Amino acid sequence: MTAFRLSPAVAEAFPGTRIAIVTATGLRGREPWPATAAAVEDLERRLADGGWQPADESDPRIEAWHTAYRAFGTNPRRIRPSVDALGRRLAKKGTLPRINPAVDSYNTVSVQHGLPAGAFDLDQVTGDIDIRPADGGETFTPLGEPDTVEHPRPGEIIYLDTTDVLTRHWNHRDAHRTRVTEDSTRVAFVLETLHATRDGHLLKTAAAELQDLLAPHTDRTELHHLTPEQPEATV
Repeated sequence: MTAFRLSPAVAEAFPGTRIAIVTATGLRGREPWPATAAAVEDLERRLADGGWQPADESDPRIEAWHTAYRAFGTNPRRIRPSVDALGRRLAKKGTLPRINPAVDSYNTVSVQHGLPAGAFDLDQVTGDIDIRPADGGETFTPLGEPDTVEHPRPGEIIYLDTTDVLTRHWNHRDAHRTRVTEDSTRVAFVLETLHATRDGHLLKTAAAELQDLLAPHTDRTELHHLTPEQPEATV
Protein backbone atom coordinates (compact mmCIF):
# COMPACT_ATOMS: atom_id res chain seq x y z
CA MET A 1 0.00 0.00 0.00
CA THR A 2 1.16 3.52 -0.82
CA ALA A 3 -0.02 6.65 0.99
CA PHE A 4 -0.30 9.96 -0.87
CA ARG A 5 0.01 12.98 1.44
CA LEU A 6 -0.69 16.64 0.74
CA SER A 7 1.58 18.65 3.03
CA PRO A 8 0.17 21.39 5.30
CA ALA A 9 2.36 23.93 3.50
CA VAL A 10 0.81 23.11 0.12
CA ALA A 11 -2.70 22.95 1.57
CA GLU A 12 -2.28 26.37 3.16
CA ALA A 13 -0.75 28.01 0.07
CA PHE A 14 -3.23 26.47 -2.36
CA PRO A 15 -6.46 25.86 -0.41
CA GLY A 16 -8.51 25.05 -3.50
CA THR A 17 -6.39 22.02 -4.36
CA ARG A 18 -8.17 18.79 -5.17
CA ILE A 19 -6.34 15.76 -6.57
CA ALA A 20 -8.12 12.70 -7.94
CA ILE A 21 -6.08 9.49 -7.74
CA VAL A 22 -7.26 6.65 -9.99
CA THR A 23 -5.50 3.38 -9.32
CA ALA A 24 -5.41 0.45 -11.74
CA THR A 25 -4.39 -3.01 -10.58
CA GLY A 26 -3.63 -5.80 -13.05
CA LEU A 27 -3.15 -3.37 -15.93
CA ARG A 28 -2.64 -4.99 -19.34
CA GLY A 29 -0.70 -2.52 -21.44
CA ARG A 30 0.25 -4.77 -24.33
CA GLU A 31 -3.24 -5.56 -25.60
CA PRO A 32 -5.18 -3.30 -28.01
CA TRP A 33 -7.03 -0.40 -26.36
CA PRO A 34 -9.57 0.53 -29.06
CA ALA A 35 -11.54 3.00 -26.92
CA THR A 36 -8.39 4.98 -26.13
CA ALA A 37 -7.31 4.99 -29.77
CA ALA A 38 -10.78 6.23 -30.76
CA ALA A 39 -10.76 8.94 -28.07
CA VAL A 40 -7.41 10.29 -29.27
CA GLU A 41 -8.53 10.29 -32.89
CA ASP A 42 -11.83 11.99 -32.00
CA LEU A 43 -10.03 14.76 -30.15
CA GLU A 44 -7.70 15.34 -33.09
CA ARG A 45 -10.64 15.32 -35.51
CA ARG A 46 -12.55 17.93 -33.50
CA LEU A 47 -9.47 20.12 -33.42
CA ALA A 48 -9.00 19.80 -37.19
CA ASP A 49 -12.68 20.60 -37.78
CA GLY A 50 -12.46 23.76 -35.68
CA GLY A 51 -15.07 22.59 -33.20
CA TRP A 52 -12.72 22.43 -30.22
CA GLN A 53 -9.48 23.99 -29.01
CA PRO A 54 -7.27 22.99 -26.08
CA ALA A 55 -7.25 25.41 -23.14
CA ASP A 56 -4.46 27.97 -23.37
CA GLU A 57 -2.98 30.34 -20.79
CA SER A 58 -5.92 32.74 -21.14
CA ASP A 59 -8.23 30.01 -19.81
CA PRO A 60 -8.86 30.21 -16.03
CA ARG A 61 -7.85 26.55 -15.60
CA ILE A 62 -4.40 27.17 -17.09
CA GLU A 63 -4.06 30.68 -15.67
CA ALA A 64 -4.46 29.25 -12.16
CA TRP A 65 -1.46 26.98 -12.67
CA HIS A 66 0.62 29.83 -14.08
CA THR A 67 -0.19 31.83 -10.95
CA ALA A 68 0.75 28.89 -8.73
CA TYR A 69 4.03 28.32 -10.57
CA ARG A 70 4.98 31.95 -10.10
CA ALA A 71 4.09 31.69 -6.41
CA PHE A 72 6.72 28.97 -5.89
CA GLY A 73 9.32 30.65 -8.06
CA THR A 74 8.90 28.99 -11.47
CA ASN A 75 8.41 30.92 -14.71
CA PRO A 76 5.41 29.14 -16.30
CA ARG A 77 6.17 30.41 -19.78
CA ARG A 78 9.58 28.79 -19.69
CA ILE A 79 8.68 25.73 -17.63
CA ARG A 80 5.03 25.04 -18.37
CA PRO A 81 2.44 23.01 -16.47
CA SER A 82 2.00 19.64 -18.20
CA VAL A 83 -1.52 20.32 -19.50
CA ASP A 84 -0.43 23.68 -20.90
CA ALA A 85 2.57 22.16 -22.71
CA LEU A 86 0.48 19.27 -24.03
CA GLY A 87 -2.28 21.57 -25.28
CA ARG A 88 0.22 23.84 -27.03
CA ARG A 89 1.82 20.85 -28.72
CA LEU A 90 -1.56 19.55 -29.85
CA ALA A 91 -2.64 22.96 -31.20
CA LYS A 92 0.62 23.29 -33.14
CA LYS A 93 0.99 19.77 -34.53
CA GLY A 94 -2.64 18.69 -34.69
CA THR A 95 -1.83 15.36 -33.04
CA LEU A 96 -1.17 14.00 -29.58
CA PRO A 97 1.97 11.94 -28.97
CA ARG A 98 1.41 8.18 -28.87
CA ILE A 99 3.39 6.74 -25.96
CA ASN A 100 1.52 3.65 -24.79
CA PRO A 101 -2.18 3.03 -24.16
CA ALA A 102 -2.18 3.96 -20.46
CA VAL A 103 -0.27 7.21 -21.01
CA ASP A 104 -2.32 8.02 -24.11
CA SER A 105 -5.46 7.60 -21.99
CA TYR A 106 -4.52 10.13 -19.35
CA ASN A 107 -3.04 12.55 -21.88
CA THR A 108 -6.33 12.56 -23.78
CA VAL A 109 -8.41 13.11 -20.65
CA SER A 110 -5.99 15.80 -19.46
CA VAL A 111 -6.04 17.95 -22.57
CA GLN A 112 -9.76 17.46 -23.16
CA HIS A 113 -10.66 18.83 -19.73
CA GLY A 114 -7.78 21.27 -19.23
CA LEU A 115 -6.53 19.50 -16.09
CA PRO A 116 -2.95 18.37 -15.42
CA ALA A 117 -2.55 14.60 -15.28
CA GLY A 118 0.25 12.16 -14.62
CA ALA A 119 0.91 8.63 -13.46
CA PHE A 120 3.30 6.55 -11.38
CA ASP A 121 4.20 2.87 -11.68
CA LEU A 122 3.53 1.90 -8.08
CA ASP A 123 5.86 -1.10 -8.30
CA GLN A 124 8.71 1.39 -8.79
CA VAL A 125 7.63 3.72 -5.98
CA THR A 126 9.46 3.38 -2.65
CA GLY A 127 7.48 4.07 0.50
CA ASP A 128 4.85 6.79 0.52
CA ILE A 129 4.43 9.85 -1.72
CA ASP A 130 4.43 13.37 -0.31
CA ILE A 131 3.41 16.52 -2.16
CA ARG A 132 5.40 19.30 -0.54
CA PRO A 133 7.78 22.19 -1.13
CA ALA A 134 11.33 21.10 -1.94
CA ASP A 135 14.18 21.96 0.40
CA GLY A 136 16.67 21.87 -2.48
CA GLY A 137 18.60 18.80 -1.34
CA GLU A 138 16.42 16.28 -3.15
CA THR A 139 17.44 14.56 -6.39
CA PHE A 140 15.45 14.10 -9.60
CA THR A 141 16.14 12.03 -12.72
CA PRO A 142 13.99 13.34 -15.60
CA LEU A 143 11.87 11.10 -17.80
CA GLY A 144 13.94 9.89 -20.74
CA GLU A 145 17.22 10.99 -19.15
CA PRO A 146 18.25 8.13 -16.83
CA ASP A 147 21.82 9.44 -16.46
CA THR A 148 20.80 12.99 -15.48
CA VAL A 149 20.46 14.17 -11.89
CA GLU A 150 18.81 17.51 -11.04
CA HIS A 151 17.98 19.27 -7.79
CA PRO A 152 14.68 21.12 -7.41
CA ARG A 153 14.80 24.71 -6.24
CA PRO A 154 13.89 25.33 -2.60
CA GLY A 155 10.16 26.03 -2.35
CA GLU A 156 9.30 24.33 -5.64
CA ILE A 157 6.31 21.99 -5.22
CA ILE A 158 7.27 18.35 -5.82
CA TYR A 159 5.95 14.83 -5.56
CA LEU A 160 8.52 12.80 -3.59
CA ASP A 161 8.85 9.21 -2.40
CA THR A 162 11.50 7.88 -0.01
CA THR A 163 14.12 7.63 -2.78
CA ASP A 164 13.86 10.89 -4.73
CA VAL A 165 11.62 13.33 -6.59
CA LEU A 166 8.82 11.95 -8.79
CA THR A 167 7.71 15.24 -10.38
CA ARG A 168 9.28 18.68 -10.61
CA HIS A 169 7.42 22.01 -10.58
CA TRP A 170 4.33 20.18 -9.24
CA ASN A 171 3.33 18.68 -12.60
CA HIS A 172 5.81 19.93 -15.20
CA ARG A 173 7.83 16.75 -15.66
CA ASP A 174 7.83 13.18 -14.36
CA ALA A 175 10.73 11.06 -13.17
CA HIS A 176 12.28 8.29 -15.25
CA ARG A 177 12.16 5.63 -12.51
CA THR A 178 8.39 5.62 -11.99
CA ARG A 179 7.38 6.13 -15.63
CA VAL A 180 4.45 4.08 -16.91
CA THR A 181 5.36 1.55 -19.60
CA GLU A 182 3.45 -1.17 -21.44
CA ASP A 183 4.65 -3.59 -18.76
CA SER A 184 3.39 -1.56 -15.77
CA THR A 185 0.68 -3.51 -13.96
CA ARG A 186 -0.05 -1.38 -10.88
CA VAL A 187 -0.41 2.31 -11.61
CA ALA A 188 -1.66 5.44 -9.84
CA PHE A 189 -3.00 8.14 -12.17
CA VAL A 190 -3.45 11.67 -10.83
CA LEU A 191 -5.66 14.51 -12.07
CA GLU A 192 -5.36 17.92 -10.44
CA THR A 193 -7.15 21.22 -10.00
CA LEU A 194 -6.37 24.29 -7.92
CA HIS A 195 -10.03 25.43 -7.90
CA ALA A 196 -12.12 22.63 -6.45
CA THR A 197 -15.23 24.81 -6.12
CA ARG A 198 -15.16 25.98 -9.73
CA ASP A 199 -13.71 22.89 -11.44
CA GLY A 200 -14.68 20.04 -9.14
CA HIS A 201 -17.25 18.82 -11.64
CA LEU A 202 -14.59 18.71 -14.36
CA LEU A 203 -12.32 16.69 -12.11
CA LYS A 204 -15.13 14.24 -11.35
CA THR A 205 -15.97 13.86 -15.06
CA ALA A 206 -12.33 13.48 -16.07
CA ALA A 207 -11.67 10.82 -13.43
CA ALA A 208 -14.76 8.87 -14.53
CA GLU A 209 -13.70 9.05 -18.18
CA LEU A 210 -10.22 7.83 -17.30
CA GLN A 211 -11.66 4.94 -15.32
CA ASP A 212 -13.85 4.03 -18.29
CA LEU A 213 -10.80 3.90 -20.58
CA LEU A 214 -8.81 1.82 -18.10
CA ALA A 215 -11.53 -0.58 -16.95
CA PRO A 216 -11.48 -3.01 -19.92
CA HIS A 217 -7.72 -3.46 -19.51
CA THR A 218 -7.30 -3.88 -15.77
CA ASP A 219 -8.56 -6.13 -13.01
CA ARG A 220 -9.69 -3.29 -10.76
CA THR A 221 -9.82 0.51 -10.60
CA GLU A 222 -10.37 2.66 -7.53
CA LEU A 223 -10.81 6.40 -7.03
CA HIS A 224 -9.42 8.43 -4.13
CA HIS A 225 -9.18 12.17 -3.48
CA LEU A 226 -6.74 14.47 -1.73
CA THR A 227 -7.86 17.86 -0.43
CA PRO A 228 -6.66 20.21 2.33
CA GLU A 229 -9.47 18.79 4.47
CA GLN A 230 -8.58 15.18 3.57
CA PRO A 231 -4.82 15.35 2.98
CA GLU A 232 -3.99 11.64 2.94
CA ALA A 233 -5.17 8.66 0.90
CA THR A 234 -3.82 5.11 0.91
CA VAL A 235 -3.99 3.29 -2.43
